[in-house]
Amino acid sequence: LGLRACGATHTADGRRRLAAHLAEVAADGAAAEPAGADAAVTVAGLLSGQEGPGRDADGALALDLLVVLDAPQLDLDTAAVLVESLSDGTRLVLSGDPGVLWSAGPGRLFQDVLQSRFCPQVASRTPDFGPIGELVSGIGVGELDAVQAPGKEVVTVPVRDAGEAVHRTVQLVADSVPRALGIPADQTQVITVGHGGAAGTRALNSALKERLNPGAGRFGGFDSGDRVAYAPAPGRTLTGTVTGADAEGLRLDCEGTAVVVPREEVASGAVRHGWALTAHQAAGSRWPAAVVVLPGDAAGGLTRAWVYTAFSRGERHLSVVQGVDQALARAVAELPAKERTTRLRTLLRLQAEEQAADPAAD
Repeated sequence: LGLRACGATHTADGRRRLAAHLAEVAADGAAAEPAGADAAVTVAGLLSGQEGPGRDADGALALDLLVVLDAPQLDLDTAAVLVESLSDGTRLVLSGDPGVLWSAGPGRLFQDVLQSRFCPQVASRTPDFGPIGELVSGIGVGELDAVQAPGKEVVTVPVRDAGEAVHRTVQLVADSVPRALGIPADQTQVITVGHGGAAGTRALNSALKERLNPGAGRFGGFDSGDRVAYAPAPGRTLTGTVTGADAEGLRLDCEGTAVVVPREEVASGAVRHGWALTAHQAAGSRWPAAVVVLPGDAAGGLTRAWVYTAFSRGERHLSVVQGVDQALARAVAELPAKERTTRLRTLLRLQAEEQAADPAAD
């Protein structure tokens, strides 16, 4: 139709997958012409002007159509800036799975827009293929069912305590998954409930570093080859690998993009080791394999949305290191999500009612 269009994701991994899909569509002849290098962007890159088509003479994004993927990760502050950057004639499409965790930032924009019936909605009921897709689809409706996985797509590893959970996790990442499935350790992501505790991200990352990339941490606690998670802003996580350090700061490779983290940000804790992430940090990205760690003390942090998000991060394989017994099934069946206080849904409904009563009103 000649429209200026692009799709915006929240992570570099999401952008890479979107760009690959657009390339496949063009190769199949479904598109009249290639989408172009600017068709797949990140929300942060689009707003900063580092990615995408840039802005027109009025300061608005030079777009006729913007599709935001993984829209549940869009918090209210970012959404406000994004909407204010669009001209009146631009179409905005919010696309996402309402079952995943909400944004780390304020609000629950996607859910409020859905529930307010403020705008047209199109529902897709097509689940992911295979045992992982079947498992995650059941979790979405509150059912934790055993699935047939003849190719070891889904594996449950029972553990008695946090120490065993850490040991088995390292074993899975370093030995079992690469040997059985041919997925190397650097393509497997560990996901757990929190940073603290005997099997939180800190403990798991320490054990995984010792096994996969031992070193004294000569660059502010990090070594070349370390997997890391960098938070350039609250609620935003970039995953990458340390490539070195110099006077400017710690140098990272984040999905092929060179990033320099200033020394003061490294010292403030903006960079953590990233072999293990929380589900909030992992949302918006996917890996060939995921290992979800649920030690006994994790039971209180589980909800259906958390389990749904964590279990759907692996594309080919999911291992669940299970130490919470029946608390996992109870969380899936009984704890859909924790509510957030928000007035957006009410405000959208009121505006929709006013428009319905007076269609000529702006």
